[in-house]
Amino acid sequence: MKIQIDTLAYTNRLRWLPPEQKLLFATALLLITAFAHPFVQVLIAVWISVWTVIYAGIPAKTYLKLVYFATLFWLTSLPALVMNGVDFSHIHLVPNDSVAGLSFGSYYVYISHKGIEQGLTILTRALASLSCLYFIMLTIPFSELLQILRRIGVPVLLTELLLLMYRFIFVFLNTTAELWTAQQSRGGYRTFRTGMKSLALLIGQLLKRTIENYRQVSLSLAARGFNGELRVWHPHRYQTSKRYAIEAIVGCAVLIGLEWNSLLS
Repeated sequence: MKIQIDTLAYTNRLRWLPPEQKLLFATALLLITAFAHPFVQVLIAVWISVWTVIYAGIPAKTYLKLVYFATLFWLTSLPALVMNGVDFSHIHLVPNDSVAGLSFGSYYVYISHKGIEQGLTILTRALASLSCLYFIMLTIPFSELLQILRRIGVPVLLTELLLLMYRFIFVFLNTTAELWTAQQSRGGYRTFRTGMKSLALLIGQLLKRTIENYRQVSLSLAARGFNGELRVWHPHRYQTSKRYAIEAIVGCAVLIGLEWNSLLS
């Protein structure tokens, strides 16, 4: 799947909003997520998704694919959280925690009730946090995000490294896709042995092309008189929105109130 994040960031319906306003809104929700209970985290994930898909006009299919990839990582860690095992001599310690289990020799392996709760808690927190990050990625161009970081005092060296890393991520993905398609068209993954050999060749070629691309970037920067700072021009044609600001403030206040009530009850 190829997602043009930059294209969406420059063409979304919230493009005219000041990036500081969008970044502050997403950061506030991210901070609330860090201390909130699962119910509030679910509300945050749904609300910020409405901003991303409906207000910003990001295609729902693209957004769901991003959420799907994040959920896959959660699924890979779920067995380690849910599965547990004890010796038969200590089985009396886990009668209430065991949902279902099997005996393997002198061990009892079971599905933990606390593990399921912990897995669901991690899922809600991950979805809420990633939804906030996706809102930033899909509505604020990376160059404008770097400008904000510079204005708040982040060292120029760090922002330059972030810019170069961001660019090379897409170069890396495009190169990998091209090499993978070329190998697939030649039947490079028909068998396991052939696939491992093709994968080794892909990694070697990818490293070679990445180094070559880095050399070309270095030469192009030197030819243009690079003095240690990359300057990116962008027009400051933004319009503040009282309606969105009021909705964001009221929504955050409601979320904090719900979390406060859950702590008191």
